[in-house]
Amino acid sequence: MTPAAERMKAMRERRRTSGLREIRLVTLDARSPDVRERIARQIASLDPKHEAEAMDWIEAVSIFNEKGSSAL
Repeated sequence: MTPAAERMKAMRERRRTSGLREIRLVTLDARSPDVRERIARQIASLDPKHEAEAMDWIEAVSIFNEKGSSAL
């Protein structure tokens, strides 16, 4: 195993013992013109009334709206 791989393995082990786990995410590249066009089309097709209802619900159940609450 290369020294870099050994360091990564040791780092992951330290994190695991701390109760953490590494995950990797694959997501769209927002820098891509094709992706940006696709996102723009999807946004344009959203129903503003439905989206407003969804946002109202999110705000209603959000802990950030409660007095004295903190993020964590």
